[in-house]
Amino acid sequence: MTDCLFCKIINGKIPSDKVYEDKFTYAFRDINPVASTHILVIPKIHVNGLNDLKIENIDIMSKLTLSAQEIINTEGVKENGYRFVINSGMDGGQTVSHLHLHIIGGRKLKWPPG
Repeated sequence: MTDCLFCKIINGKIPSDKVYEDKFTYAFRDINPVASTHILVIPKIHVNGLNDLKIENIDIMSKLTLSAQEIINTEGVKENGYRFVINSGMDGGQTVSHLHLHIIGGRKLKWPPG
């Protein structure tokens, strides 16, 4: 998708602070972090959000989660804890229409989050 902010980041048209990349996913630091560790993990294939996952592409969730697990190890938040967040839709707080998983850690997180 040519207008998608995250697709432009994946394609190198917009710079990012990359922390991880593999064949299926790309991860970078959030430009408005809510904690010392705040990283977005996105699939390289454009999917608008959770509502667009189907049986044909559900493996995207496994790939996002496996990449996120690699990142929590390298970022040093595995031991003290972290949160994976996927916002869905406007009321859910999704601001970019490209499926993405937030890794948030590095501080004590409160519940409920919002």
